[in-house]
Amino acid sequence: MDKYEAEFSNLVRAFRKKHMGKGPSRINTTFCKNWAICEMEGNLSPVEKFIASEKDGRQMLREARTQMVKEMYRRHRPFEMEELLQCNFVEVFVDIEIERDFGMSVFVFDQNIEKKFKP
Repeated sequence: MDKYEAEFSNLVRAFRKKHMGKGPSRINTTFCKNWAICEMEGNLSPVEKFIASEKDGRQMLREARTQMVKEMYRRHRPFEMEELLQCNFVEVFVDIEIERDFGMSVFVFDQNIEKKFKP
């Protein structure tokens, strides 16, 4: 992970902490074409872990969390990410595996950030 990918990871963590109360404990970001792909561990709060202890709770939590994260980025444009990358945020795709507490987010931008920032 290069310095721009590491800085992007820090921005994702800070953004989620600000808007959700908790950010992931570990993030690994990879730039590919116009995507920033973030692998995240340690996403769930203690209350979410309690909800996930039941089978029905896991599915409900997965659906709620993925929709909530997408909506959060729609309502609160990630200006810090745009400033770092010098391009516009388009959308985010989100998924989480509740049992492993492992999530992925794919941030889509309007320019090829891999070409811009990878040697």
